[in-house]
Amino acid sequence: MSSLVVNTNLSAIAAYNNLNATDSNMSQAIQELSSGLAIQTAADGPAAYVQSQALESQANGYEQAIANAQDGVSLVQTASGALNQISSILQTMNQLAISSANGATNDSTSLQANQQEFLALQSDINQIASTTSYGTTNLLDGSFSNQVLQVGAFAYGSQQINFSIQGASAGALGVGTSAASVGTAAAASAAINLVQAAIASVDAIEAQVGAIQNELQAIAANLTVGQQNLSAANSQLVDVNMAQEMTVFSTDQILMQTGTAMLAQAQQAPALVEKLI
Repeated sequence: MSSLVVNTNLSAIAAYNNLNATDSNMSQAIQELSSGLAIQTAADGPAAYVQSQALESQANGYEQAIANAQDGVSLVQTASGALNQISSILQTMNQLAISSANGATNDSTSLQANQQEFLALQSDINQIASTTSYGTTNLLDGSFSNQVLQVGAFAYGSQQINFSIQGASAGALGVGTSAASVGTAAAASAAINLVQAAIASVDAIEAQVGAIQNELQAIAANLTVGQQNLSAANSQLVDVNMAQEMTVFSTDQILMQTGTAMLAQAQQAPALVEKLI
């Protein structure tokens, strides 16, 4: 008598296949729980991945644009602080001019003293105008012209600010020439008009710079809201629902334990089927 032995255990094969599927699901769940991301690669959801990358790119652009706007605010604040100093100096020059114009009460000595102080103040203005800078960019020497601030995520004209800051040296303001003198009463009378015109010019520059600062601060606030909304939308798209994923993970654990037990039982079952001939 002979026999045919068939080493096929269908129960064990089914348990093994189910166990592999559950193990794969558990590995995916562990990756999502550890990273916090439901979409980690394009394979996890091609359409959602593309949408997520677009949202992330725009949100990152907004974040950098916010930093650009804040840098712009720092720049104009630097210019504004220097302009305040120049304005204060011009007020002193105005007092000197008015004092010297009062010829009946001034002798040559006092006029000369006023003139020396007036010249020193001219030098102070020039020093401030030539050294005020943001990084290596001079702000008040007349070279800051048609500068661009990128305050948006895209290269649109509406997301860029183009501005200039007028030079604020003594010469640019009209008080650095020989005509601006307080050495005599007659010269001082003419200097009064020059200095007061310079004060008005500095006030205008400060108003321009202040308007730019307000605009940049408003833009930064709006961009912050936009960046937060984009980040929230992206989070809803790619972030793991932790409660839901923990439920799936717990279920997979139970299935894994059950599958392991079933595989052990199937492997212990009789594996031989005999056909007698």
